[in-house]
Amino acid sequence: MPTHPTLNIGILAHVDAGKTSLTERLLFDTGAIHTLGSVDAGTTQTDTGAIEQQRGITVRTGVAAFAHRGAHVNVIDTPGHPDFVAEVHRAVEVLDAAILVVSAVEGVQSHTRTLMRMLRGLRVPTVVFVNKVDRPGARTGDLIVEMRRTLTPHLLAMTSVRHAGTEVVRVIPEILADNRFRDNLTERLADIDDAVLARIVEGTGLGPGELPLLLAEQTAAARIHPVYFGSARGGQGIPELLNGLIQLLPSVPAHGSCAPRGTVFALERSASGAKTAHLRLFAGALSARQQITLERIAPDGTIARNTGRIASLEVVGRRGIDLLSAGDIGAIRGLPWVRVGDRLAALDDAPEVGRRADFPAPVLRTLVRTRGGPATRLHAALELMSEHDPLLHVQLEPDGSISILLYGEIQKEIIAATLAAEFGIDAEFRDSEPIYVEQVTGIGHAIEELGHRAPSPSGYWATLGLRVAAATAGSGVAFLRETRFGTLPRAFHSAIEESVHACLRRGPSGHAITDCIVVLTHTGFVGPITTAADFRALTPIVLDRALRAAGTRLLEPYHRFEATVPTAAFATVSSYLSSLAADIDDAVPNLRTCVIHGSIAARHVDTVHRALAGITYGEGIWWSQPFDYRPGVD
Repeated sequence: MPTHPTLNIGILAHVDAGKTSLTERLLFDTGAIHTLGSVDAGTTQTDTGAIEQQRGITVRTGVAAFAHRGAHVNVIDTPGHPDFVAEVHRAVEVLDAAILVVSAVEGVQSHTRTLMRMLRGLRVPTVVFVNKVDRPGARTGDLIVEMRRTLTPHLLAMTSVRHAGTEVVRVIPEILADNRFRDNLTERLADIDDAVLARIVEGTGLGPGELPLLLAEQTAAARIHPVYFGSARGGQGIPELLNGLIQLLPSVPAHGSCAPRGTVFALERSASGAKTAHLRLFAGALSARQQITLERIAPDGTIARNTGRIASLEVVGRRGIDLLSAGDIGAIRGLPWVRVGDRLAALDDAPEVGRRADFPAPVLRTLVRTRGGPATRLHAALELMSEHDPLLHVQLEPDGSISILLYGEIQKEIIAATLAAEFGIDAEFRDSEPIYVEQVTGIGHAIEELGHRAPSPSGYWATLGLRVAAATAGSGVAFLRETRFGTLPRAFHSAIEESVHACLRRGPSGHAITDCIVVLTHTGFVGPITTAADFRALTPIVLDRALRAAGTRLLEPYHRFEATVPTAAFATVSSYLSSLAADIDDAVPNLRTCVIHGSIAARHVDTVHRALAGITYGEGIWWSQPFDYRPGVD
């Protein structure tokens, strides 16, 4: 079996499946802590924020560590609520492997399926832990069937359960000496490995010594997913899970000879305001007092870089060690500007390491104001909160109001509670609205020229011509030049380009233009009269004329959805979806349910999600995520 000097494991689950309780149990059973924390009491190791302790849900990613059988394991506890999916995606970028927790009572839930889709798409080695086998109503055998149908067919039960749903429940490890388990393992391997299938067809079969090696190999490749049953509350099945983590899950190879590369995935702030950044190092090494450069993507798409010196560094879970090696997680202090999502830059040509988790941007927007107190204080507090969430874009609107972007309604509750608890601010939110965008539909050109020894008609000492055209969806904004670079001073060129990008954030209809091509066709100036300010002021005027000449239309965000409903409720659900102008692509019937695939405007998603429970008598499962923009605003 492979050895794992350091293993970074994420624990993911639908809310209330027992994810944080499992983290506590793993720490307790390995001796990392001496008392089990309680989610209800707010005494867990990873839920340290006041809001997390009050509500009993994980909002921010937490880190803890333990040692088992010679391996050092960092456990990364992630939010379970779908509204915090961006936080989960960022955590996944730094994982070597994952544990997906499923409740034996509630079974597979909508967010469970979303998480498994993400893990499989990123090929993260994943084991499944079926929790709460000691609770009344716990299921085992039929739950495996359900998970194979709704999550992935490539599951292998590594333990079995006796007396499920009772306090005397027992978890029994499967062993290769059992013919039934050996045949099941061979069958699962043959489903995903043509070489194994060929040997079975040829009659050569697999030796007992080969099976564990092949299982570890396919688990590491994220092609098969071992399943362990147990109870985080009672401790049943935990020893088997721990041994499986060490035997089957791989650590990412450490690139120790490269320049340092890593990702900041979590952030803590002390009462005094000092920041502690958790950084997963993929390559190289870091030490205290070392100078580093971190980079981040700014809202306008440019890369911003910050350089500073590490004041202190602790390796998570390794007392007395202050040298961070590739594969480990470090708690770094002394960088006041650091934010979640910052990446450690390298100055050489070392290969990129780690996962890139691409996920949709938020498609909801809300306005927030304070019930008493200056708006500047509210804005400063939201800016501090955005350090933990790079996708929590905070913006001052022209009328002085403050807008923020969201994934879901629960975020407003968490933001309001955080503002009240940590900043003493009583915040009020307006109803959330979809984030619309504008699309250029044609080609438009506009020009304004200097007169003879006179400014342009708008009163500026500059000549400027711009042509705009549509671009492929998702391609972004391209700024091109037909004029020869150097005919203008560099400062004038910069003023034009920066103004173009700034103006496209609010098109003729007041919404951002996300995909278009802007071409600089004419320029002129009068030295020394013309300044960069002339071009900054003239660019919005000329660009607006060009956009209006090209024409734009408003697009709204759409979600791709999957609804699993009882067969008897299919007609009612499909009729309801049609009433909201949803596009139904197909409906796949199963034994007792029907799975509906389609797309729907984002503004209807929350309504459907809430209504589905009533329409299906609590049996419907809804999953959706943003995927494109379309015309069709009512």
